Amino acid sequence: MRKRDSNARLLAAWITSISVTQALACDPSVQSERPCPESNLPTLVGAQYTFISQHQSRLTSPYQGALSLDPNGDTQQTHTIGLYLGWALTRWAQIYLDTEKFMGAGVSNSVGLAGLTNGDVVREGAAGLPKVFYIARQYVRLMLPLAPDTTRMERAQDQLPGTEAAMRLELKFGLLAANDDFDHNRYASSARTQFMNWSLWDNTAWDYAADTRGYTYGAVFGFVSPRWSLKYGAYLMPVRANGQKLEDAPRRARGDNLELTLSPGQSGTVIRLLAYRNLARMGYYREALQIAAERGAAPDIAADEREGRQKYGFGVNVEQPLADEGETGVFARVGWNDGKTESFAFTEVDRLLSFGGQLSGSHWRRTEDRAGAAVAIEGLSDPHRDYLAAGGSGFLLGDGTLNYAHEQIFELYYRAELPWPLNGSSRVFQKYPLKIQITPDFQYVRNPGYNQDRGPVRFWAVRFHLEL
Repeated sequence: MRKRDSNARLLAAWITSISVTQALACDPSVQSERPCPESNLPTLVGAQYTFISQHQSRLTSPYQGALSLDPNGDTQQTHTIGLYLGWALTRWAQIYLDTEKFMGAGVSNSVGLAGLTNGDVVREGAAGLPKVFYIARQYVRLMLPLAPDTTRMERAQDQLPGTEAAMRLELKFGLLAANDDFDHNRYASSARTQFMNWSLWDNTAWDYAADTRGYTYGAVFGFVSPRWSLKYGAYLMPVRANGQKLEDAPRRARGDNLELTLSPGQSGTVIRLLAYRNLARMGYYREALQIAAERGAAPDIAADEREGRQKYGFGVNVEQPLADEGETGVFARVGWNDGKTESFAFTEVDRLLSFGGQLSGSHWRRTEDRAGAAVAIEGLSDPHRDYLAAGGSGFLLGDGTLNYAHEQIFELYYRAELPWPLNGSSRVFQKYPLKIQITPDFQYVRNPGYNQDRGPVRFWAVRFHLEL
């Protein structure tokens, strides 16, 4: 115990000495070619509260299963609260700590769709999780400059303000969210400020490693430059499909991700090419069907789960700014995975095509407002659709049978930013200006759960978002 206390004191003294040294050596008000954080003290980099009220319409439903949309419609509310902290220990080392709390529930218990309509919702597998504050992210970020040029970074969630090397090697490790570092898109990556549908703020054919809340332990290593970057990330997989408990042995179960980002020329075009492979205790749809035929029962993918199974896939992600300093632009995603291995961590999509755009409110003298419209078309592999048609269930889908068709989603939103008169009136609101946003949102889904016997269905929502 004495040795542990002594080590803790030495670590605290080392961190303090580094921070003091860096504070004396780095003045962000002075022009410097070296990376320089604005402060070497623990810093609040963001805070947010998001409330969503969503209504699901009634739908045609000649039959239904345990994981079907409620045919009578539903109305639910969700709340999320987040507090995000950062600390620049040195010019090249940062630590981050995020806490969040989720309350409420999604419509129809957040099942019955591959592209769920509220991106802030905790999924069905986490229904028993306590509604308390929890640690969302907790990680270290290390940066090694490779050239003297620096770039200015503004304060944002999980981003300390200051300057960073424009060309660098970067390492992150700890409790992370894989979609923070992969498949990002300027116009479609945040369910709290942009599109709410899962298949529009992410590539749903990318079955990325995560617990039910969307987080996992892992590490990301990358080369970053203004024209291109390459990142590799490895994360722990859940023990069970859509489960909260994570594996503890990376050799036995992990998600490997590799992404090349290209941003050539002055057009602002960004292209991201993603490949991934998951290794986990998963089942094969064809073998689950074979076992069911031998037993004369409905197939159960969990009955075929074995260690060492692999799932792989690819994604292409494009963003194209058009006007208004990039605030008006379009995007597209294409996703594919092998489809033979069970959907395990994100949602039940094997093929994805999505596209849409964002329009700046500067065209009608509302410079901070945004309007967005997009379409997503999702599909299943042959083994996956045969499994559902035979009465099998995943963790989101299971109507008891299936008359297959692509799930088709359309979403339209208008985000209005309201003025806050106290911004700039004091040092607090100068440093932490408050954003207040209200967003009406509409979604239309054909063939919910890939089943053309059911639906169509409509979703209306109002989102209220506060952000520091």
